[in-house]
Amino acid sequence: MENALNLFRAAAVSPRVHIGNVAKNCQEIKKEYDSQAAQADLVVTPELSLTGYTCADLFNNRNLLDMACRGLYDLTMHTQKYGEGGAALVVGVPLEKDGELFNCAALMHNGRLIAVVPKTYLPNYGEFYEKRWFSAGEQDAEAFEIICGMQKLQTTFGNNLIIEIGMEKKVCVGIEICEDAWAPVSPGRLLALNGAEVIVNLSASNEVIGKAQYRKNMLGAASAGCICGYVYVSAGKYESTSDLVFSGHNLMYENGKLIGENKPFDNTVLVKDFNLTKIRHDRIANKTYSECKNNFCRRSYVRLACEKPLVEKSEILTKLSITPFVPSKSRRERSLEIFQMQVTALARRIEATKSKCIVVGVSGGLDSTLALLVSAQAVKNLGLPAGTVTGITMPGFGTTSRTKNNSMELMGYLGCTVREISIVDSVRQHFKDIGQDECVQDVTYENCQARERTQILMDVANKEGGFVVGTGDLSELALGWCTYNGDHMSMYAVNTSIPKTLVRTLVDEIGHFMDENGFSGMKTVIEDIIDTPVSPELLPPNADGTIAQKTEETVGSYILHDFFLYYTLRYGMSPDEVFCLCQEAVRRNSMYKFSDEEIRKWQNVFYTKFFRQQFKRNCMPDGVKVGSVSVSPRGDLRLPAEIEPEEFLI
Repeated sequence: MENALNLFRAAAVSPRVHIGNVAKNCQEIKKEYDSQAAQADLVVTPELSLTGYTCADLFNNRNLLDMACRGLYDLTMHTQKYGEGGAALVVGVPLEKDGELFNCAALMHNGRLIAVVPKTYLPNYGEFYEKRWFSAGEQDAEAFEIICGMQKLQTTFGNNLIIEIGMEKKVCVGIEICEDAWAPVSPGRLLALNGAEVIVNLSASNEVIGKAQYRKNMLGAASAGCICGYVYVSAGKYESTSDLVFSGHNLMYENGKLIGENKPFDNTVLVKDFNLTKIRHDRIANKTYSECKNNFCRRSYVRLACEKPLVEKSEILTKLSITPFVPSKSRRERSLEIFQMQVTALARRIEATKSKCIVVGVSGGLDSTLALLVSAQAVKNLGLPAGTVTGITMPGFGTTSRTKNNSMELMGYLGCTVREISIVDSVRQHFKDIGQDECVQDVTYENCQARERTQILMDVANKEGGFVVGTGDLSELALGWCTYNGDHMSMYAVNTSIPKTLVRTLVDEIGHFMDENGFSGMKTVIEDIIDTPVSPELLPPNADGTIAQKTEETVGSYILHDFFLYYTLRYGMSPDEVFCLCQEAVRRNSMYKFSDEEIRKWQNVFYTKFFRQQFKRNCMPDGVKVGSVSVSPRGDLRLPAEIEPEEFLI
């Protein structure tokens, strides 16, 4: 897995602190480090973890400062126990330099003290008095020798340092300390603009009401704006409680997304993986990042090597869903948000075109159900009669009574103008015209039906002074699973950026919501539509009247295809990386049993179809974008139609 996945594992630990007792603090840090050294790439402890943050005027005591240096040496030598494969360790320590005392973060690995970073901004307001003891400011990188009793440590001192952890694969790490993150222009932001991919913050942030959420908002925004990983490690509850209390509220963010949190006063170890591919992809894609880099990177930054091979990950220590498009929490709320975007966009198009009606082909399947729900709500929001929506069911050779009845019932509950137009006779005439044998159920047999349905929809829309609302979804567009100039075409496509796995969720949540809010009676039919197999119903049904043509038996599971689509388009991941992530996601979800062979087979189908069907996307109708992945040729995806997929097959 390590060959394909670009992962960096960080451990945030808040050891029990013994205020002013460096020897005991060293033992506590060693214990935490030893538990993570073999599995993590980086172990981070809080601000002034070697002494305790709340030592106050004891920081002026020579004994404490000498002991801190000895403790720093002791910890540095301890990391040698694990060799080059052991985790790098970051501790907080007060250090004297040129007659000044600095609040520092020290990074060590395999017996080397690689970097010492002083705090840039010292809080001296409210409950904080750091300028009473420490000096601060910009310190350019320079060689620094620390006297540790009878021993010495050679290192580099400065707050313009970026540490490259790794050998063949490397990750760039920048360090800031507590208040630095609260500054309007933080050192972490400048480090990120100069190449740091993960920012580490050693903190001692006390708790007051509301501060935990404020802290999360601030750090999430910093991670999002800097397009970086962020490790925030705070002093725990064993600091002095004279006037203040500390909680060990440790946090990790990736590109603005919270990937790990220790709740305040929950003194546990937080270990998570950062996906470097995601960070690097978004930095390349977001040109504002590079423009800021060019505008604000006027200070030179020094890179230091930490030659530690990144650990082999037997599992991924971060959230990973087999259905990345589907919200895992607040499903109703997120579904309503998406639905509102679709409804608002369609209503605006109705107003702009001054249409007298909108026409929807209703099959009784998921996609047309969602489009119909959106259409019904859009005309309601505009104050138009429900009959402004004309729903047309067009039974053909493969239509089953189940889907036809569901479509008729649904239109009835929504108050649409209902029309039933059979395509059987017209398609047979067309077969005769072009010389197609009806017994030959090939692609022509199927596509003739799809194009006949589109012709009916378009012509009815012309006749009634309206336009056709498209029903096709993002997954179908990605695979090209639509008939060119058939269901491929409409005047406005409301589902165009919604993948199949999300369509199912939306129909479920929105259908029940509308049933509870003005469109009562739909619950049963909505549930049956959700349970109906996905099918274009272009081939005759089975002898018992059930659906014979099931899409996923031909193209593969939409669960897999949507997973491939998400990680290929959202993060530009390589096929091998997508494969490894999919293996892990399947392993975590007992509902889906896909073997490695099945994943590989359908992943190759995905790449082949995705690239070879680009010509259909080059002339797709416009429609509202609701998520981070879209295939619109006018916005998110510009590809030539002649890409050769062979290099993407695994």
